[in-house]
Amino acid sequence: MEDKKYASDIDSITKAHALIKPYVHVTPVLSSETLNSIAGKSLFFKCECFQKGGAFKFRGASNAIFSLDEEQAAKGVVTHSSGNHAAALALAAKLRGIPAYIVIPKNAPKCKVENVKRYGGQIIWSEATMQSREETANKVLHETGAVLVHPYNDSRIISGQGTLSLEFLDQVPQLDTLIVPISGGGLISGITIGAKSMNPAIRVLAAEPKGADDAAQSKASGRIIMLPQTDTIADGLRASLGDLTWPVVRDLVDDIITVDDKEIVEAMRYCYEVLKVAIEPSGAIGLAAVLSDKFKRNPAWKDSRNIGIVLSGGNVDLGVLWESLNN
Repeated sequence: MEDKKYASDIDSITKAHALIKPYVHVTPVLSSETLNSIAGKSLFFKCECFQKGGAFKFRGASNAIFSLDEEQAAKGVVTHSSGNHAAALALAAKLRGIPAYIVIPKNAPKCKVENVKRYGGQIIWSEATMQSREETANKVLHETGAVLVHPYNDSRIISGQGTLSLEFLDQVPQLDTLIVPISGGGLISGITIGAKSMNPAIRVLAAEPKGADDAAQSKASGRIIMLPQTDTIADGLRASLGDLTWPVVRDLVDDIITVDDKEIVEAMRYCYEVLKVAIEPSGAIGLAAVLSDKFKRNPAWKDSRNIGIVLSGGNVDLGVLWESLNN
């Protein structure tokens, strides 16, 4: 695979793996005969909900934080995030002993805001729009001199997230297909580059909510599509692709499966009741995709037998969860 033209490559992912190894958890892989029977496939669940900070984001955040030289680190880091990246960056900064300035929109899930507070991040509130988030972050940047760490459109973040693929394929070498949530594209970009460098024949599919299907529309049209608004229970999957992640999605991700919120909630129910794992809606979307008619009826994926599913996070807003399950 020609990966030199992308924001990350197998060398940067391997270096990230070594750099963050002292800080991240090697997360477990679970399987279930019940879910295998329902899916008609052998499913392997990579439980990033058990990662520090409760999500895969800690991988990229750790790589970004511990890549900084001493002069950069002394001024701290700044980001804008409504969710798991905010907490992950705050935690990684705490471990290095540097300040983290976190711009959070006022509509962010309460549980994720509490995580940022718990890890010592300095919260600066913004309005819910991306414009407000970016403007507020830029203001903090100029006031503090801190280093900006974008949630996904950053080569250090992409390489850090790519360490998941090295770990997963080491744990389950027979995987022939990976199904990965997609939002801004940092996770799937890193995983795709890492996995296809190790096994060029492996298939990588993205899973995306129908109410936030900008990546699917972008791949279909060959250019980045920006949605005026999104409507999905999966609060972690509402971002748009960046200029660093889009080329990987365009060129290397094999396809994108879209599912509706009802399918996501049903997959969450399976995770709670069968796997006994607490995950957020965004984390359940890979299982929702593999159980969807679109996946089952597509002859191109008939030979996908050993499927790795990334359970990306477990920071669920319990109020939203109970409401969704009751509906």
